[in-house]
Amino acid sequence: MYLARNDFWYIERVIYLVAGVFTLAGIILGTQVSAYWFALNILVGINLVVFSLTGFCIMSNILFKLGLRPQCDRK
Repeated sequence: MYLARNDFWYIERVIYLVAGVFTLAGIILGTQVSAYWFALNILVGINLVVFSLTGFCIMSNILFKLGLRPQCDRK
């Protein structure tokens, strides 16, 4: 069984956390407030697809500028 490292907060780990929180928030707000909040889930999904195809992720760039570092720094 594979377990990710959890001894520090690296960019990849925080991205999964943010995507999960945004998805849950979109579902909760979409069912309780307005159906327009389901658009948040669509945006999260689009970002995940763009990242998997291109390697570009807006959230990872923001987190990098905030001081978080990737688990493996490629040079």
